[in-house]
Amino acid sequence: MAISHLIPTYKRQPIAFERGQGAWLFDSDGKRYLDALSGIAVNTLGHAHPALVEAINDQASRLLHTSNLYEIEVQTRLADRLCELSGMDAVFFGNSGSEANEAAIKLARLHGHKRGIDKPVVVVMENSFHGRTLAALAATGNASAQKGFEPMPEGFVRVPYGNIDAIAALEDANIAAVLVEPIQGEGGVRVPPPGFLADVRKLCDERDWLMMVDEVQTGVGRSGHWFAHQAAGITPDVMGLAKGLGGGVPIGASLVAGKATPLFGPGSHGSTFGGNPLACRAALAVLDTIEADGLLTHVQAMGDSIRSQIEARVDGLDHVKDIRGAGLMIGIELAEPCAYLVDAAREQGILLNVTASNVIRLLPPLIIGPAEVERLVDGVCYLIESIATPDASSTRSNQAN
Repeated sequence: MAISHLIPTYKRQPIAFERGQGAWLFDSDGKRYLDALSGIAVNTLGHAHPALVEAINDQASRLLHTSNLYEIEVQTRLADRLCELSGMDAVFFGNSGSEANEAAIKLARLHGHKRGIDKPVVVVMENSFHGRTLAALAATGNASAQKGFEPMPEGFVRVPYGNIDAIAALEDANIAAVLVEPIQGEGGVRVPPPGFLADVRKLCDERDWLMMVDEVQTGVGRSGHWFAHQAAGITPDVMGLAKGLGGGVPIGASLVAGKATPLFGPGSHGSTFGGNPLACRAALAVLDTIEADGLLTHVQAMGDSIRSQIEARVDGLDHVKDIRGAGLMIGIELAEPCAYLVDAAREQGILLNVTASNVIRLLPPLIIGPAEVERLVDGVCYLIESIATPDASSTRSNQAN
C-alpha cells in the first residue's frame, strides 16, 4: 500500500477497507471484519446506517456550508437537542475533540480572569488524554505524547486520577477549574471510584472552580447514558463532545452551564467550519436514532453481556488483571504489554486496539447485536487464552523482532 506522500504520523496496519455494513467492515479482497473499534468510538451507528446515510445525502443536496456569519437553522436545532438531553445551557460547535477541550481551557482562563486571577491554573489528571493541539496536549497526562513539543503551555497542575483528596489538598489560589474524563479512554479505560465525580462537583462549587468534563470518547451513548457523567447524578459547568456525535462526520461541541454560560461572547471564540449544516444534520440523525431505537438500554445490555461472558471465560487466568468499563466502552487489563494482539485479532477478522500498553480496548458500534457479541467474545477470549499456551512467549518474541 503506497503512502509515499503522506506524513508518517500513523503506524498504519496493512489493510484498507472498501465498504462497511452495520458492525462489519470489508477489505479490498472482500474479507469481512467485526469492527470492535468503531473508528475509535466514532461510528456510533456502525457503517452505512440508513438513517444517517439518508440525512447526509439529503443535506448534501441542499446546503453544505455557509459559515457562522449567518444563522444556521439545523445548528440551532442540534444545540437545543443537546441542551435538552444534557441539562446544559448553551453550545459552541467546533470540529474535533481537541477543539472542544481547547474551548474548555479558554473558558477556564476567562473564569479565572473574572475572579481576578492573572495566571489561571487548571487541575488535570495523570494518564489523561485531551488532544494533540498544544493546550490540550499540555493538559494530557502522557509525557511520551508531549516529548519533542516542549515547552508546553503553562497553567496546569496534575493529580492522580480518582483521588479527590489530592485535589482537595491543592492550595494554589490560581486554580480556576478541574478538567476530568468520566472514564479515561486512552489511559486504559480506567473508571474512577464511586462518588469521585460527585465529590469533584462539590469541591468545585465550594471553591468557585469550573468543573469541566471531557466526554469526547465517553459521550453520546457510549457508556449506556447519553453522557457518562450522568451516572453520577451531576451537571458539569463545561462538557466537551466529539467522536460519536456525528457518527463519522467530524463535529465537536463545547457545552456550558451555570457560571460558564456567559463567559464566551461575540469575538471571543470562533470556528470556520464548526456547526456547518452537514455535520449538524448528521449529528441530529445520530441522536434521533439512538432515541428511537432505544440504544441506551441496548448498549447497557450488550456491554453487560460482553463483560460477563469474558469474565466467565477467563476466570482463573492469572494474566488477566481486570475487566472494566461502562456500556460499550470496555477495557481488559493484562499483566504484560500486549500490543501484538492487535495483529492477531485482525487475522481472526476482529478489529480492536490496545491502549496504555496492556489494556485491550473494545469500542464496538452501539448497534452491535447478540450474534456479533458472541463472535467478539469468542475471538477476544481466544486471544487471551492463547497467551497462556506454552509457545506464547516465543510467538510474542518473534512478533517483536
